[in-house]
Amino acid sequence: MMKKTKLGWGWALLLVLLPLLVGAVCLGMGRYSISFMETLRLVWDTMRGQTVDGMSYSVVFNVRIPRIILALLVGAGLACSGTAFQGIFSNALVTPDTLGVASGASFGAVLALLVHSNLFLVQVMALIFGMTACYLTYSISKINGKSTPIMIILSGMVVSALFQAFVSIVKYLADPQDKLPAITYWLMGSMASANYRTLLLGIPFILIGLGIIYVLRWRINILSLNEDEAKALGVHVRNMRIAIILASSMITASCVSMCGQVGWVGLLIPHIARMLFGSDNKVVVPVSVSFGGIFMLLMDTTARSLIASEIPLSVLTSVIGAPVFIFLLRKTGGGWS
Repeated sequence: MMKKTKLGWGWALLLVLLPLLVGAVCLGMGRYSISFMETLRLVWDTMRGQTVDGMSYSVVFNVRIPRIILALLVGAGLACSGTAFQGIFSNALVTPDTLGVASGASFGAVLALLVHSNLFLVQVMALIFGMTACYLTYSISKINGKSTPIMIILSGMVVSALFQAFVSIVKYLADPQDKLPAITYWLMGSMASANYRTLLLGIPFILIGLGIIYVLRWRINILSLNEDEAKALGVHVRNMRIAIILASSMITASCVSMCGQVGWVGLLIPHIARMLFGSDNKVVVPVSVSFGGIFMLLMDTTARSLIASEIPLSVLTSVIGAPVFIFLLRKTGGGWS
């Protein structure tokens, strides 16, 4: 039986305001530290067209604001994708990487890095190959024109392994003095390359995907049922599943194209949301979006502030995500439905 929790106006308002508040606090944090009040004054004076300190302006508006926007969107997108995949496949271990999208996007990115270190080209190639991986997964999963959840998951594992092998080949061929370090660093995940140009290309895909999943979130509850039961409730299972898979894959490919591979967000955050609010996806989806954005923002702020050199995001999310997930497993016994 699905446990349901109604999300009141107080919680809804908090879920919207909390990421914005955390983002405002993180604006002043880093190796070039600015107090919270000084940051607010800088933003206010800039909006009014007054003269401000050039260094502070450059750090806040050219470096930190793009990173904060990217971190919020990537965290929200990956958490939302993980929630959607876990719901439609009724599998607590499914993540945004399951269908091979992240591996495909990574191959596209490293291929672009091997040819030319143009970040715009990297982003475009990652998006193209990420969606190509999604198409291959769904095509392989079809048997007599139909695909089942288990076939989609198994096909995704095969496609993911294939593209990971392609990534390994590219790394083997890359110049160890020049290209290989850049490829390795990118694959470990970082928001360091965030700028307004990359955001303009990647944000629309994330926002469109988030919008589709948010609108269809109540149908994810139905898709988690037996297929015959879902059809009896008037839901076109195949079309709904394709729509949610495409939306989630579009989000994942766009996230990977902008910051590389970042693990644990799409697995950990949905479990936290379900543990706190139950398993009704009408509630879990918006909660995961908010919590995912906050989690990624805190990880990125820690990565760029903790030590002199920036810590790769995938390392930090794994070091923090694994113990938290173990705690959740012990707390819930592995159950979430």
